[in-house]
Amino acid sequence: MLYDINLRIEYDYDFPVSGGRHMVRVLPRSIAGRQRLIAGSVGIRPQPAERTGVIDFFENQAALILFRNAHDRLEIDMQARVQVDAANAQPDFSPPIGELSRAIAACWSLAPASPHHFTGHSPRLPDCPEISDYARSVAAAGMTVREVASSLCARIHKDFTYDVEATTVDTPPLEAFRLKRGVCQDFVHVMIVALRSLGIPAGYVSGFLRTIPPPGKERLEGADAMHAWVRLWCGPTNGWVELDPTNNMQAGTDHIVVGYGRDYADVAPVIGIVKSYGQQQTKQAVDVVPVRQTA
Repeated sequence: MLYDINLRIEYDYDFPVSGGRHMVRVLPRSIAGRQRLIAGSVGIRPQPAERTGVIDFFENQAALILFRNAHDRLEIDMQARVQVDAANAQPDFSPPIGELSRAIAACWSLAPASPHHFTGHSPRLPDCPEISDYARSVAAAGMTVREVASSLCARIHKDFTYDVEATTVDTPPLEAFRLKRGVCQDFVHVMIVALRSLGIPAGYVSGFLRTIPPPGKERLEGADAMHAWVRLWCGPTNGWVELDPTNNMQAGTDHIVVGYGRDYADVAPVIGIVKSYGQQQTKQAVDVVPVRQTA
């Protein structure tokens, strides 16, 4: 699939900010065998005094920007064309969940995709005994890692209601779990905590969903803004598998990856600080349009 993607993020400040420093992660990445960024640009208004392109630890593209002059509005526009390749169907060769720890211990790599980075606590995801109990209610003896993850994905989709008013970007996973309501970020954080409590390495994927569904298909939840789903390690044979609990599906050609991380803190589209007081209002608009390809 070939997509044209447009993203706009707007910040309106109650009072002019006298300066600011931000990290922006919104450009899709190229992933061998999965997707290719053909062309892309990120426009920022007002023009920052300094701008530097970097690659973070998890190999996500980012821009570091610095403002020195006062401004009452910040606009970030991203345009990209991305080719997403269909993945080959892969049988479940993941080990039984009770044997996964040995496979993790046998992995000596500390590269960005190593499962060791995704097993313990991360900045936004502490242990949650209530979520651990929930996970254990899904995992039965003898199930493979992939079976457990798929069952947990389906259970969250069934038990939780998609509600953009229920939570904020800072809602802890335990609060979202008790509400059984939220958005993709909440579903993903709950599922990551649940998987890690079972000893399954799991991380956060930030990206986009196609805005226009294929003929005869329903529109996916979360397509109006940047989306999120889960990445879990299924052992050395199957490797990393991506599941979308918001829509109860495996990530496929409808999903375009921007970044990988341990939780939202590692892949937030915009983070930073400003010198100001008062509040800010944020708007986000996403358009992911399939490009008609001719022979």
